[in-house]
Amino acid sequence: MTSDEHQQWPPFEVLLSAQQTALEATTDVVRKATVAQDRIQDAASAGVGQTPSEVVYTENKLELLRYESLTENQHQIPILIVYALINRPYILDLQADRSIVRRLLEAGHDVYLIDWHEPSHLDQRLGLQDYVNRYIDNCIDEIRKRSDQDAVNVLGYCMGGTMSAIYAALHPEKVNALALMATGLYFDDTGGVLELWGDEDYYDPRTVTDTFGNVPGEFLATGFDMMDPVANNITKYAQLSDRLENEDFVQNFARMEQWLSDSVDVAGAVYAEFLKEIYQDNLLYKNELTIDGEHVDVTNIDMPLLQIVGEYDVLVPPTASKPFNDAVGTADASTIEYPSGHVGLAMSNGAHRDLWPEVAEWFLEQSEQPTLAAVIGDGIEETLDIDVETDVTVGDVDELEIVLADDDGEIERGIVARDATAIETFLEDALGHEIGLNTGPQGIAVEVETGEGVETVGVENVSEATRTEVEEAADEVAVAAPYSYDLDDVGGIGPVYAERLRSAGIESVSELAVADSTHVATAAETTEELAESWIDRAQKLIGVEGSNKRDQ
Repeated sequence: MTSDEHQQWPPFEVLLSAQQTALEATTDVVRKATVAQDRIQDAASAGVGQTPSEVVYTENKLELLRYESLTENQHQIPILIVYALINRPYILDLQADRSIVRRLLEAGHDVYLIDWHEPSHLDQRLGLQDYVNRYIDNCIDEIRKRSDQDAVNVLGYCMGGTMSAIYAALHPEKVNALALMATGLYFDDTGGVLELWGDEDYYDPRTVTDTFGNVPGEFLATGFDMMDPVANNITKYAQLSDRLENEDFVQNFARMEQWLSDSVDVAGAVYAEFLKEIYQDNLLYKNELTIDGEHVDVTNIDMPLLQIVGEYDVLVPPTASKPFNDAVGTADASTIEYPSGHVGLAMSNGAHRDLWPEVAEWFLEQSEQPTLAAVIGDGIEETLDIDVETDVTVGDVDELEIVLADDDGEIERGIVARDATAIETFLEDALGHEIGLNTGPQGIAVEVETGEGVETVGVENVSEATRTEVEEAADEVAVAAPYSYDLDDVGGIGPVYAERLRSAGIESVSELAVADSTHVATAAETTEELAESWIDRAQKLIGVEGSNKRDQ
């Protein structure tokens, strides 16, 4: 060996390098061990399902939760979340920044959730008839009574989504809009792991139910765990070791582990019925499913339908969900396919940044009553030919984004408080026109100063919350019209009729212009034909055409 070779590989330096590497590794182990102790304590204190709620209805084991509002006003049609019968529902409210419940609340929705809890041995004979036609139906009736609505919005998750679809087919008159998240609805060689493992050639669900009665939660948890044993038992713990110093990661990891290990039993009868008739025989998609002798006709699903699927979901792949849109009766069926897995739809940062605000907005669009911002937007679009777009999911929980645009492009964009005064002020400053609102028994009149006078657009069928908000802000948002018409100025209305109308709450020509003719006739104690002529004259007097009235 030459002297040069000795210099290239000096044994003493190699020894020191090895000792240094070993020392650094030992130091890293000691440091991680110290950090691990702190993180274990942090993980033990990680809370789940902490959005405040109250139990408003109970039956057998289930509890119907209603969550506390995060906004001053709520949309009139509530949302019921129907969770699966497997695991606990707090995966939908795991932590504040990863909570589907909070995303909906932040958008102004009134949110309910069914917590099924765990069945006892006495519940092993509960089937789909009990869960769908009794439990879900009773919960929806309770919500309808509380909200004074004929129909509610429904968001079903996984198995809860399948039950929600069945419910919507059996009781379409009680469902305003239906959203299904990671929901298995079509099972015909879709490639999903659950479909493969549940194939009738290899698996008879009655073997499990005959043995145990109820299906043990541990049995189900082990099955899900073995769908990806390396990722579920090795990879995730290696990732935890590498990121021990990241407190947020460890807290989130602990919450997920708590949920994964918090398995509940499933009633034997509903498990066997679900596996046999929906998975193995695909009867729901084929429109051949019956429950207690009643045909579950999926063509009765005639309300707006939104499917939310994970592109990389191996449990319920998109192919097990999307074909159902072609089987139902509604022409308003759509799908959001998000790049995540099954749990990622509920848990990923990206989903809470991009997906759930969009879902919250979709539910808002299905509301029968326009929001205050939409009401004012209608008036501006009709009178000034300017497009007004609003997004309630942008900004803080009591804010919304308003975007104004015309044929030349965007005029103004801003985030404002969700109240009449703030919205009016923003629009007046951006457009240079005075804007005002008047309420009547049947709607709201939006008044816009165009430079050539005041033009009025009538909007009907608004929510009581919107009407109240306009009334409370009336003094601040009233437009300075060049002339204020009184009821006596409408041809055919004398002092007696005018006083009767005022007593019924119709105090101005603007209110008369958006009133219902039947209500006017009853209030004035006259014929509906005469009432219609008054309304027509009122509309012409203040410059609003009857065709401008919005009736949803």
